[in-house]
Amino acid sequence: MAGQGLAVSAVKAIPGPPLHPDLLERFFVRKSEAIFTRILLAVILVGGAYALTSCGGSSSSNSANGPVTVPPVADACSRPAAGSVVQNPPALFSHDGVLSVNFSYQTTTDTNGRKLFCFMTPGGLENPTLHVHPGDRLQINITNNTPPSPVVMQINPPNCGQSELTGSSINMHFHGTNTPPTCGQDQVIHTLINSGRSFAYDVHFPKDEPPGLYWYHTHAHMLTEAALQGGASGAIVVEGIQNIQPAVAGLSQQVLLIRDQNVAGNPTPGGAIPSWDLTVNNVPIAYPAEVPAVIQMQAGKSQLWRVSNSSSDSILDLQLLYDGVPQNLQIVALDGVPTGSQDGTGDGKIVNATDILLPTAGRAEFIVTPRSSTVTSATLVTLGINTGPDGDNDPQRTLATIQTTTSGPAVTASNDDSAVAATVGPKWRQRFEKLAVATPTSARTLFFSENNPLSQFFITEAAATPVLFDPNNPPAITTTQGSVEDWTIQNQSLENHEFHMHQIHFLVESQDNFEVNGSQPNPSIQGQLVDTIQVPFWDGNPDHPYPSVTVRMDFRGADIGDFVYHCHIAEHEDAGMMAIIRVLPSAAVANAIARMDLYLASLEWEIENRTSARKPSAWCVKGRIISGRRFVRTASEPADDKAFLLSSK
Repeated sequence: MAGQGLAVSAVKAIPGPPLHPDLLERFFVRKSEAIFTRILLAVILVGGAYALTSCGGSSSSNSANGPVTVPPVADACSRPAAGSVVQNPPALFSHDGVLSVNFSYQTTTDTNGRKLFCFMTPGGLENPTLHVHPGDRLQINITNNTPPSPVVMQINPPNCGQSELTGSSINMHFHGTNTPPTCGQDQVIHTLINSGRSFAYDVHFPKDEPPGLYWYHTHAHMLTEAALQGGASGAIVVEGIQNIQPAVAGLSQQVLLIRDQNVAGNPTPGGAIPSWDLTVNNVPIAYPAEVPAVIQMQAGKSQLWRVSNSSSDSILDLQLLYDGVPQNLQIVALDGVPTGSQDGTGDGKIVNATDILLPTAGRAEFIVTPRSSTVTSATLVTLGINTGPDGDNDPQRTLATIQTTTSGPAVTASNDDSAVAATVGPKWRQRFEKLAVATPTSARTLFFSENNPLSQFFITEAAATPVLFDPNNPPAITTTQGSVEDWTIQNQSLENHEFHMHQIHFLVESQDNFEVNGSQPNPSIQGQLVDTIQVPFWDGNPDHPYPSVTVRMDFRGADIGDFVYHCHIAEHEDAGMMAIIRVLPSAAVANAIARMDLYLASLEWEIENRTSARKPSAWCVKGRIISGRRFVRTASEPADDKAFLLSSK
């Protein structure tokens, strides 16, 4: 570890703004993995002083020897019957800072001809909930065990996995997590896992990740809708919400993933016929019977419900009714971030609501009080959504009836996340602290638009020409790490759109011109941090303004590189309503990277020369020969010095 300590000290000594500690860790992991194979033998020979490659644990990574092939699992993608009791998905937990999972990605066909997809563990667990802590590593070996299909398009280098997109390609997106958009982590633009191929993920959760509900799903271009409707998604829980919001400590919890799927027989939507059926933890609420699922609550005991709208295209507006009366829902987190927790105090604040609008991909965590003994009917419903003249039909439906029990939910080996931890621990630095009072460095306007007859969907920065998404496109927007930007996103189309940004969250500042089409702003999200937000449809009247939202983007974190923003109605995303943003490293980080490249290059050179019996004779700095083994920049030297070793001939 001596080499690691020296390198970290060298970077921290660079003048300028302090570097995000998470970025330092990620940098060393990335660089150590890049030179690992070339210097491993030399490290062994020259001793611990050169053990740089061990920093960040790359030698213990599940990808050190390549990905593991995971064979197919029998009875994959099973589905419970209509009217079943909702069970929490099976749960897996990290230990000693690591959660290692093997997934077989599989498909089957149900009795109604629907294509089903799922993530299966070798032990038969389907779409398990992945529990991690801030600072943990999530290591996933995944094998695509779906049948092969023809090539659709070529993906230009740099490639992560295969370079050909086929009709059965997959990858994984860790939705809402503030993890790096790098190969082997949350990189979806150039990552492809084709039929019969395996891939190893090693996802590093930042130490300041907000505690709450996230989720994972596939994100291969043009294939997201089919995978989501087939059920290929699961929850991620970053532990520790009770530390930020003690009101949930010790509560029984329900982890609820609401998905959508094709209506059997494909009837024409309209009236009571929905565009898509819904499921709750795969329990179907199928048209026309629409038999609700059953959610159990222990008499007299409140519960924490952690709900993800993991549907491809269906917008939800959740309401809990006791004898027809809407109940108060105490919201404690939205999109994984405890409500009100980013003001610098670190304390969560409860937001009260009688309904919770969840755009596709949105999540809400809220406390539910139990029904009294006098209540005869308790139901969870999703209210009807007016999605616009060109939108889907999302009518009101009853999702579940609430059944009172005398005891809590049964706990099994694969379902041991039935309660929030009872112990309230220390708070940690919140990732988006004081974003509301940060000074914006720039402002942008973007807009959703469509060529509906051709099923073409666009998201475009103002003054630019609308372009369909292509993974080979250049970035549509370039910004710099450390920036804070205010974005206004307009909807210029005749149907709702759901704006989602990868890698970061954004602060909801305003929701404007909603009323022109009869919509209302969502008060629950005002002033909160989310990663997905609904922008309702424009009514088509040229005299009326476009509905829009204004949000504050936070690029102050460690994540740099290329990632995407898009509409999270998966049909729209697949049909082109997505674009790439590039976040360049800040000047301080760029300087640190340049100096560390130099440090590692010289270190590698010296190791290679030691193993070949050559010895360095001197350092050369700006044409000056400096004696000794190490060059230390004095206070008078400029920060852009270039140093390199001269070998003896």
